[in-house]
Amino acid sequence: MNSIYLFPPSPVPTVPIKGGEQVFPVNRIFCVGRNYAEHAREMGGQPDKEEPFYFTKSPSAIVPSGASVSYPPETENYHYEIELVAAIGKPVFQAAPNDALDAVFGYACGLDMTRRDLQFRVREKQRPWDVAKDFEQSAVISPIVPSAVCGHLTHGKIELRVNGETRQKADLSDLINSVQELIVDLSRYYHLVPGDLIYTGTPAGVGPVVPGDHLIGSIAGLGEIELTVGKPHT
Repeated sequence: MNSIYLFPPSPVPTVPIKGGEQVFPVNRIFCVGRNYAEHAREMGGQPDKEEPFYFTKSPSAIVPSGASVSYPPETENYHYEIELVAAIGKPVFQAAPNDALDAVFGYACGLDMTRRDLQFRVREKQRPWDVAKDFEQSAVISPIVPSAVCGHLTHGKIELRVNGETRQKADLSDLINSVQELIVDLSRYYHLVPGDLIYTGTPAGVGPVVPGDHLIGSIAGLGEIELTVGKPHT
């Protein structure tokens, strides 16, 4: 017997694949906290080499590069975070280090948009970060470049400019935990499957944006990501 939906289900969020007509259907979004040493320091942490930690965003948070997003509600400190995103293309569980990167279909530029004041508020109370991180239009992403084209990125410039002014600038080699290490660790806890995205953490220099701001980020080998901040949605 076929199920009859009470209401139409939401469409599956997708990400364009650079150079082709196919799109990447998004299953889950994992994000890595404090994975660059200088960013860990600016957020009040210590950049020791330790087990990484994660938070998640809903697939519906996906926004394509070039979009204009509404300034989100209940915040007065809306931040950008540019990140390398790894797109999983093969199932992987309890990955061995030598096999981890085989699961990566490709890479993209990402923006982990954050309600920073809410993050600080819940962090002080040792509560989850959901309201600060997982909200509408908070996971911006550029088209995915297949790893067969760009290789597996271990170094290269990652940069973000706001209204033409450089705010974040680092090298992918500065990652505390590499993509390979993140997949080995994350696959201890989850059966990673095609469609999963891993936002790998942001460099130092995070800061606020306001309506009217224009963001352009770039990662060597992947091209650019672009975003405009609009007025609050009413």
